[in-house]
Amino acid sequence: MAILRTENLRKYYGSEDTCVKALDGVDLTVEEGEFVAVVGTSGSGKSTLLHMIGGLDRPTGGTVTVAGKDIFSLKDDALTVFRRRKIGFVFQSYNLIPVLNVRENILLPIELDGGKADPEYIDRITGTLGLAEKMDRLPGQLSGGQQQRVAIARALASKPAIILADEPTGNLDSKTSADVLGLLKVTSEKFRQTMVMITHNEEIAQLADRIIRIEDGRIAGGRHVQGE
Repeated sequence: MAILRTENLRKYYGSEDTCVKALDGVDLTVEEGEFVAVVGTSGSGKSTLLHMIGGLDRPTGGTVTVAGKDIFSLKDDALTVFRRRKIGFVFQSYNLIPVLNVRENILLPIELDGGKADPEYIDRITGTLGLAEKMDRLPGQLSGGQQQRVAIARALASKPAIILADEPTGNLDSKTSADVLGLLKVTSEKFRQTMVMITHNEEIAQLADRIIRIEDGRIAGGRHVQGE
């Protein structure tokens, strides 16, 4: 089943002679449980694509369907609620709340939505990510790699339809990056979590099930990684 679908997705800035086509007719389908890497150079449109898929910015034209819902048919308030419930985000900057401990950071989006966490599921996530012994620590007491693990746990906690990861290891050294990426792969498989990762790094992209290349705001090709 397709969890994500974009059709003729466009994002233009400016007009006529000054028009910049950040996205120019992107058609993309991601199946449930799939781990997809979107690869492109700086300015290719990959981050704009992620912002559109995540409902963080509205397109010039086209549609984005997540878990069967045309997200841009929703008004802003309803889109915010949908995003909180159905889309998890992992950014390179972690975005943790400094005065909240690890457990509180992980549970925050669920509590903001008035929901209740599944304790057993949270224990499985934090155990998989090596956070079980660090739940009472503040972000400032953790390394960069550990903070990114907390961000991954937070994204997983609400059991979203899809997780979007934007250059998730951009602030980490190579060894820590490899550890975090390995955990992203493991969590994707273990929890059958659909994941789309934006990266400029070809080596990182090899961890995904499928690589999609974007150039000048258009899909320039794609291939499956497994079995090669």
